[in-house]
Parts: sequence; C-alpha cells; structure tokens
Amino acid sequence: MPLFIATAVLYTFLNGFNDSANTVATMISSRAMSARQALVLSAIAHFVGPFMFGIAVAVTIGQEVITREAATLPVIWAALLSAIIWSLITWVLSIPSSASHALIGGMAGAAILSHGIEGVLIGGLEKVLIALLLSPILGLAGGYVLMKIVLFLARGASPKINHFFKQAQSVTAMALALSHGANDAQKAMGIIAMGLLATGYLPAFSVPSWVTATCAVAMSLGTLFGGWRIIKTLGGRFYKIRPVHSFNSQLASTLIILGAGLLGGPVSTSQVVSATILGSGAAERVNKVRWLVVKNILLAWVLTVPAAAGIAALCYWLLVRVLA
Repeated sequence: MPLFIATAVLYTFLNGFNDSANTVATMISSRAMSARQALVLSAIAHFVGPFMFGIAVAVTIGQEVITREAATLPVIWAALLSAIIWSLITWVLSIPSSASHALIGGMAGAAILSHGIEGVLIGGLEKVLIALLLSPILGLAGGYVLMKIVLFLARGASPKINHFFKQAQSVTAMALALSHGANDAQKAMGIIAMGLLATGYLPAFSVPSWVTATCAVAMSLGTLFGGWRIIKTLGGRFYKIRPVHSFNSQLASTLIILGAGLLGGPVSTSQVVSATILGSGAAERVNKVRWLVVKNILLAWVLTVPAAAGIAALCYWLLVRVLA
C-alpha cells in the first residue's frame, strides 16, 4: 500500500509540474510577473485549492468510471503508472497533454483487460468524456467572446490600460490556480480513496483529510518546480501574448474549470487554457494564431486516451504477475 500511495503522490506531483504552465505561462510571457514570482503564487494557490471546493470530482473518478468489482489495486495502480509514463513522454516532447485523459484512459484500459467491457461504467465514462470534450470547446468560445467584450469595453483607452491588465493578473492567476488545484488534485484524491477501499482500509468510499493534504502538498510542490518546456509552448508559440490576452485567458479558464469542478466534471486544464489562449488571439485576428503548433497539440490530445489505455493494460499485466 505505501508504494501505491507513493505512486499516486508522484502522479500528483507530475500533474502540478506539467500543468504549472497553464496558470503562469501567459503571465510570464506578458511580463506581468517574473517566472519565480508567478510559480510561487501559483504553488500557494494550488495548495489551498483542494481544501476549498468539495470532492465532487473525486467522487466522479472514484465511483463513476469503473465498477466496484473492477476497482482492484492492480487496476488502479496500472492506471496511475500509465498516466505517469504518458506525462513523462509528453514532457520530453514539450507537448501540453492531459493528465486527466491519461488517467481515464488508463482506468478504462486496465479495467477492460481485467474484467472485460463490463468493468467499465458506460454512463459515468460518457459523463467524463463529455466534460473532457466540451471544456476545450467552451474554452475556445469563451476566450473569443470574453476577448471581444474586453476589447469593446477598453476601446479608446490609452496604453496605460496595459498596467491594469498586468496588475489584474495577480487576481485572475490566483483564481485560476485555485480552480485548477481543486479540480486536478481531486483526481488523485479519488484514486487513493479507491485504493484504500479496494484494500479494506476504508469501509466505504470517502476521502480522508490526510489524503487531501497529501495531494495538496504534492500538487503545490510540482507547480513550484514547474514544467519550463511547456511554459514556453503555451506562453509564446501560439502568438505574441500581451497583458490583455493573458488576463482574458486566465479569467475565461477559471470560470470553466471552477464550474466543471463544482459539477463533478474532471476537465483537462491544458486543453482549457490552450483553447482560451487561442480564442483570445482569434478574437483580434484569426491569422494571428500559429495554427501549426495547435495541430501538433491536437494530435497529442487525440492519442492520449488510447495510448494511456494500452500502456495501462501492459502495466496491469505486469502487476498481476509481480503481486501474485
């Protein structure tokens, strides 16, 4: 059991490490804060977030994706290992991927290998996949519409308005980090709770306070060290980001991620933030965005679920032989 929990903590750390780019990249690129200041602010918010907004996402992950019979320790462990391996692959390639997609794909792949298709709760899986599919679409539309509103309200303003957008990012970045910490840390919280239930440490599904605290610390530390390669991708390869773009994408991302978290929908922060950055840029000029970079990221998103499912199936096959 300690090794399983250590794996879950590593997953959470890597999640924060990779996804730190989502909350700080645009702020650094627009020169609102230095990289170190932005990461420290984000790390603090990521620690607080898991304590603030309930456990709706943890319940979705823990009870609505695979059946109770399929939720054995090898299945859950294989899903975690798969998500970790895929996160490391995409980090090496400097591609914003989705730890959420990887975890869901891993759970489905391992459960199907162990219990067949009956091991997957189709209704719950549909709910999760719909949330993962709709969130970037809402991000693109939200970033576009909100940018149009901001540009309309700021029409005729002097260049000094950039000072406002820089200062305001302290608030929007903190809100985004809180919402991200709440949504993403809950995925690991749900996984650990599943493991504790499967091994008899819990009589029924619940999230102990020490699990919340452990995941909050791991997410915060991962954020603090930051995924610098992906920060560069999100911060500058789409287009030249100005303070207004950063402010707008952070605000739009916060509304979508927080809303999904309160409803129990796990979302990919990478997808949502990338989409709001695109929407913000396209609102000014469609050809402003470097769409070739977007094509490469979309390819990684499409590959994540099947790749993670395949890796998880292999990990499960190995685990049942090692643990036998």
